Amino acid sequence: MTRTVAQIEVDGGTDELRRDDYFPTLIYSTMLNDREAMNKTILEAIYAERDKDNKGIERSNIRALGGWHSHNNLHKEEAFDPLTKRINKLLGGVSTNLGYDPASYLTVSTMWSITNPPGSSNRAHVHPGALWSGVYYVQAPEGAGNIDFTDPRTVQIMSSPNYIPKKKRKTECWSKVNVKPVPGKLLFFPSWLYHSVAPNLAKGDGPESERIIISFNINQRRRSKQSK
Repeated sequence: MTRTVAQIEVDGGTDELRRDDYFPTLIYSTMLNDREAMNKTILEAIYAERDKDNKGIERSNIRALGGWHSHNNLHKEEAFDPLTKRINKLLGGVSTNLGYDPASYLTVSTMWSITNPPGSSNRAHVHPGALWSGVYYVQAPEGAGNIDFTDPRTVQIMSSPNYIPKKKRKTECWSKVNVKPVPGKLLFFPSWLYHSVAPNLAKGDGPESERIIISFNINQRRRSKQSK
């Protein structure tokens, strides 16, 4: 998209300064309209998984701080079908918006749950082997910890310009984006985008103080001739 950003007066006329935005980093989001019912169902399924394997695995979570990470194939389990099917349906909107080949479709390829009690967090990481990734917030008490997306361009680390003091920058000039977790909110983001989760600072120490999410990876699959 090309747009005029300034008219510069010079001797003999005006120079028009124009701008093109070529390499945006896209993040999609939605709030599920039936989130209360969805979260009740998914929360029960997550607790059942944790009861079966209370040790879990360790990835970006920090097990020593109490962070629990399920196995990576929750999308294959019947208890998680309502959410998996909903995500796949919403991904159709992403494909259409970006002009992806209709002979292919986006679908969840791996899915897992993470529960973070107060004091727990997630290290900065990316998701190799996927096209898109996402997170769905099942439970997020106040102070549960934002997800932080970091600008992947090295220039932002090497040399940062000076901006007008005490004035909010334009979003395209941000080097980090913080998104507050809200139960029922769903995010899709590029798998290469570095992200981390701030410590859970929610008050209390019971189950209601945990930050509980479903995370997943997304890949493109070719449609079969029968499904076209």
